Amino acid sequence: MRQTNKKRPGEVRDAIVDYLQTRPTGATVQQIKSAVYERLGDVAPSSIRSYLRLNTPTLFARTERAQYALTGFQEPARQRPVSPGKANTPFQFGDALLLHDDCLNWLRNREPSSIHAVVTDPPYGLFEYSDEQQEKLRNGKGGVWRIPPSFDGAKRSPLPRFTVLTASDLRRLEEFFVDWARLLVPVLVPGANVVVASNPLLSHVVSGALARAGLERRGEIVRLVMTMRGGDRPKHAHNEFNMVSVMPRSMWEPWLVFRKPIEGRVQDNLRKWKTGGFRRPSADKPFGDVIASSPTKKQERALAPHPSLKPQTFLRQIVRGVLPLGEGVLLDPFAGSGSTLAAANAIGYKSIGIERDARYFELARSAIPRLAHAKVGSAATKRDKSSLSSHRSSPLPPCGQLSA
Repeated sequence: MRQTNKKRPGEVRDAIVDYLQTRPTGATVQQIKSAVYERLGDVAPSSIRSYLRLNTPTLFARTERAQYALTGFQEPARQRPVSPGKANTPFQFGDALLLHDDCLNWLRNREPSSIHAVVTDPPYGLFEYSDEQQEKLRNGKGGVWRIPPSFDGAKRSPLPRFTVLTASDLRRLEEFFVDWARLLVPVLVPGANVVVASNPLLSHVVSGALARAGLERRGEIVRLVMTMRGGDRPKHAHNEFNMVSVMPRSMWEPWLVFRKPIEGRVQDNLRKWKTGGFRRPSADKPFGDVIASSPTKKQERALAPHPSLKPQTFLRQIVRGVLPLGEGVLLDPFAGSGSTLAAANAIGYKSIGIERDARYFELARSAIPRLAHAKVGSAATKRDKSSLSSHRSSPLPPCGQLSA
């Protein structure tokens, strides 16, 4: 007889709801059971069937025999306002299109299966990019942002203090990324890579949220970089505990790698959708998951003074790799200064960026052309006109037409 473990109230419910939220068109009872078993272990099959029957039609809709979907899951959610500021028209530079909008609003209206890759550096804790905290940052008062003192005459960049986030903040962070990824999945083509910058303190939260939304975890890319985070002695007790670091000095940065499930074999997906893998730097060198980097140089920061700016040398390697055949449209839903779009333009890829903060949108308008023309050292990240010319599809459509 199958042994089952008694579950806490709500565990089965949450497992069913979470799974069906990744399946807008519904799933069979057997598929739902498998998903619940995978998450919770042994569960009495009768409890799953009973919960589905007792909560139909209030929570679930029976779409056909032995198949259920969440009631109203496909209804549009409330629109989020963008940051206040003057009205901004779309900005286009080369093959890069920048839009002033909230990415959740934009994703709701984007046509399905039209994005081939995502590379983005999102707001890790949400709170640090709220209008209130951004105003404190711009005024130099800090807030959640730690404004480091100058060192050897050099002004250091501000850092968000993620150690101050509460359990409630972390739950809000997870739910935000679940919502974001659930809106993202339908607009991706099968096999699309989703590469998301994170940090060692929060990557587990973001990774779990993306997996809950139905994306496949494919590992992570390690950016080897020495930062100013961590390594400090105990506050107000530096001399007493001069041989103690409160936490390890950060020497790396995780970039989470996810993928929308492919259709059939990788080779089939590559032929149909042009996605499913990473572009190799050369025929004899595979794309690797460790990339040596450095902090963003002051010359680039002068071109795009954004607190989370990543260097073009690093970004162009990531961006080049996510489109395995050099074809398709790359999306950065948290565009910031536009550095990802600049990297895509330098490589020769089509890209779309979404930015809700009016001041960062204006910054990106000026920064994208300048960053795109910035010279970097790696030959693999330069525009390869000879190889791209045979693969490049038509240019981006006019700004009012957002189809790929």
